Amino acid sequence: FGGNCSGENPHDAHLLYTLSALQILAISNSLDDERLDKDAIAKYVSSLQNEDGSFSGDEWGEIDTRFTYIAFSCLALLGKLPLPDWNNSNSTQVVSEEKPIIDTYKAVKYIMSCRNFDGGFGCVPGAESHAGQVFTCVGALSIAQSLHLLEDADLLSWWLAERQCDSGGLNGRPEKQADVCYSWWILSALSILGRVDWINTGKLGQFILNCQDDE
Repeated sequence: FGGNCSGENPHDAHLLYTLSALQILAISNSLDDERLDKDAIAKYVSSLQNEDGSFSGDEWGEIDTRFTYIAFSCLALLGKLPLPDWNNSNSTQVVSEEKPIIDTYKAVKYIMSCRNFDGGFGCVPGAESHAGQVFTCVGALSIAQSLHLLEDADLLSWWLAERQCDSGGLNGRPEKQADVCYSWWILSALSILGRVDWINTGKLGQFILNCQDDE
């Protein structure tokens, strides 16, 4: 399908759709299909990295930490994600004879620049901490083997744990109602951080079940 995948022709290509396509192919054991042009997809992902390390979602330039997570995920699924060499202060990437397809080091540094005083992450530097962004940033750091940069992970975990409401569900931001989708983002982030036991999972499970439609 070439270097990108739009939701439905003739829509513009976007990183979101590209990752969805790759995830479906991975689940269906089809990533090795000869029709899949992995190099073209990697080139498309690479073309969306900006000078500061961030990624745009498409050619129109919207920037969001979600797109860094998506870019890392795409390249990881394709086996083409270069990893930072954090043990070598003189090197920003794993040593390779070829120029890396993206600058993962700068991308990781950009993610860290989006962290706030409360431990959470926003969609861009200075933006409000949000559960969805926290998951994408923590997930991206995990994929890039850079979770060690979260030296005070307890602060972030505390912010995540405070999202649990009286109902047992989790909200995306302070003073918001609990929501099933935010419950997923937060529980996933806590799982990556190894701190699922910081919330009452029994109450969370009951909240999820209570949201099931009786019909």
